[in-house]
Formats: sequence, C-alpha cells, structure tokens
Amino acid sequence: MIGYILLAILALALISYVIGRYRAVASVGGRQYELHSRPSYHGTFVAAWVGIPAVLLVLVWITLQGPVIDRLLLWSLPLGTTDGMDQGQIGLLLSEIKSVAAGNIFGEPSLVVEDAAERYLRWQTIARSAMVVAVLCVALLGFVLTNARISPTFRARHGTERVLTGLMIACSLIAILTTLGIVLSLLIEALRFFERVSPLEFFFGLNWEPQIPIREGQVTAGGSFGAIPVFAGTLLISFIAMLVAVPIGLYSAIYLTEYAHPRLRATIKPIMELLAGIPTVVYGFFAVLTVAPAVRSFGETVGIPIAPNSAFAAGAVMGIMIIPFISSFSDDAIAAVPQSMRDGSYAMGATKGETITKVLLPAALPGIMGGILLAVSRAIGETMIVVMAAGIIATLTANPFEPVTTVTVQIVTLLIGDQEFDNPKTLAAFALGLVLFVVTLILNVIALHIVRKYREKYE
Repeated sequence: MIGYILLAILALALISYVIGRYRAVASVGGRQYELHSRPSYHGTFVAAWVGIPAVLLVLVWITLQGPVIDRLLLWSLPLGTTDGMDQGQIGLLLSEIKSVAAGNIFGEPSLVVEDAAERYLRWQTIARSAMVVAVLCVALLGFVLTNARISPTFRARHGTERVLTGLMIACSLIAILTTLGIVLSLLIEALRFFERVSPLEFFFGLNWEPQIPIREGQVTAGGSFGAIPVFAGTLLISFIAMLVAVPIGLYSAIYLTEYAHPRLRATIKPIMELLAGIPTVVYGFFAVLTVAPAVRSFGETVGIPIAPNSAFAAGAVMGIMIIPFISSFSDDAIAAVPQSMRDGSYAMGATKGETITKVLLPAALPGIMGGILLAVSRAIGETMIVVMAAGIIATLTANPFEPVTTVTVQIVTLLIGDQEFDNPKTLAAFALGLVLFVVTLILNVIALHIVRKYREKYE
C-alpha cells in the first residue's frame, strides 16, 4: 500500500513538473528569454511543493498510525480486560489481536480478541483510506498554490534553491539525530550494565564468562565480565589483518603509481578495488572452507598444532578484505605528491627506489596513515568474518594459532536466543558496543584529521 502511494506521489510530481514548465512558457507566449528563471526551475518548484509535503505526510502518518490504533484498541476493550496486566502482557494481548486479524489463529481466541481483531481491521482500512485522501489533498493544495505564483517575474530559481537547501538541512539533521540516538541508546543501556557490574571488573578483569541464568531453572556458569580477553582477541586479529593488508596495499599502490603502465594501472586498480565490494559473508565462507583448513594442514605438516578456528585464519582473510582501503588511500596520496619533488630528486642523482623511499613516501605519509587508521577501524568493527572463522571462547593469549574471540563476536553471541534486558548478560552487549563505538570513532577522527592536514598541504 505504501509503495503504491509513493509511486502515485512520484507520478503526480512528474505531471506537476510538466504542467508548471508548460505554464511558465505559456505565460510569455513561448519567449523564454522574458522569464526571470528558466522553465525547468518553474516546473521543479511546482513538483517539489507537490511531492515533498505529500511524502512527509506519509512518513508522519505511518509513524503515528500504529501507536494510535493500538491505543484505540486498548480503550475499546471491555472494562477490566487489562486490569492487573503489565506492559509485557498488554503487548502480548495486542500481538494476539493482530495475529487473529491477519488470519494467523492458533487455538481458540476469546470473543474479546475476535471483536478487537474485527475493529482493528476496520480501523486499518479507515486509516489507509484517510491517508490516501489526505495525501491527495496536500498534493493538490501544493499544486494549486504554486501554479498561482507562476509568472514572468517569479523568481522560481530562488524558490527551488530554498526548497533544496531546506531538504539538505533536513537530511543532515536526520543523520545527526540518528547518530545521537545510537549513542544515547548505547550509553543508557551501558550505564544500566555498569550499575550491576563494576567498571573495574569489566575493563580490567581477566575472565569473560557472561552466561548467567536469565530465567528460573536455567543452569549456566556463575558469570564473569572481565573483558580484557575479548579486547585482546580483537586487537590480535586486527594486528594480523594489518600485517597482511599494509604491505600488500602499500606496495601495490607504489607499483600502480610509479611503475605500472597507465593501461595496466587502469585495468588492475578497478579489479583490486572490487575486493571492497565483496560481501563479508563471502569472506567468512572463504575463511572457514578454504583458509582455515589450509592453515591447519600446513601446521600438521610442519608439526605446529593449529586450531580450526584460529586467529590467524580470521585475521588473514580480514587483511585481504581491507587491502583496497589502504591501497586506494596510498595510491591517491602518492599520486598527489607534486611532480616537481620527483624531478628534483632525480636531478640530484637519486634512483627511482631512493626517490620513492626518501621523497615520495615521507611526503605522502599523512595520507597513507589516514588510510591505515581507517582500515584499522574497519578491521576492529568487522563482524561476519570473525563470527564465522574465529572462536567464541574468550582466551587471553598472544598465540595466533589458537582460537580467540572479539568484541563483535560476543555482541552477536549475547544477543542471540533468550533475551532479558534487565540482565547483565544482555546488557553486556551494549557495554561492548559502546567501547567499540568509542574506539572506532577515535580512530576515524584521527584519520580524518590527518587526511585533512594532508589535503590542505598539497591542494
């Protein structure tokens, strides 16, 4: 239903654009040079005021429709139906009503639920019809008001630019508010966790066993929330990934920039950057089915015991995944070094290798470091590869051939299965998420600062 409404709004906006443009041209008898703004601006102005308010109304309507109908359902129930129920039980009752309304009937619903389901369907139909009428009225009102303003002296370009400016500001505010909402949700739940578990134990404890009972009769470990093994595993896998990605990415960038023929560079660089577009789940399968067995077989050949889900296998595949980040940033940084610096080095008698190591790399170091830091933050926040290829047991070790776990693996593990958001086991995921968010934010800020300084230096 919503999709059809949005398509109808798009069609109305396109029709309004054509009509607005035609009316602008007709107002000057076809002499477009007499218009203050081009006809396309008049059409865009009309289309914007037809489409944008209608879309906003749809978004507001579908946001409020569900809560309003739920509240009306609760008010329409017979007196005493919800007496003694908590919020969870009321939510279950509403879910049962909606399931019956959708035709998903399990067992024999009560008459109260059946009557409420009928009312729910009726109100849903009324709400959808009212939304269609309201959207059409808003679109028609916008069309009438904007068409009345079309004239040879109307500054349609200024009006269109104001509309687009407001739209961009709104999109920016949505992005900012979304980020703020993420931070606040993590922070609030993390503070609830730290009310139950000491921050000293979390940040400095050496034992991570968060599996504590969340319902009566469940048998689990006693529960321990020392996150040092989790942080150490994350750093170990990220370090292995950077050992793989940094040399390959940097050397490939040097080759493509300084040695490769332009035709070869135009072919190889897009192919290398395709690695960034491969889904991470594919890398996870590659790590589990190819790299891990190969590493284990090699270990058996040389007499080194290697676990099936070793940190080395996960880190190596993650390093392959982030090669394009380092290669692309390093390539751009090296290519941006002025040619005069190369010419000056060659004029002093330096070889190509000496020019690269003594001139180009030091000059491009800020851009290269920015790319490396962004790649580190990408490695620390990676989920799918480590979920599939790394372990889930928190082991405090520096041996890359043993299984370790990471922050992202533990977040996934803690939020799978039975959940109770008043329990430290579930809340621990938010504490880990907050730490991960802060670390990656700091790395991104440092990387962007370095890149900004680099750009100011050479642009």
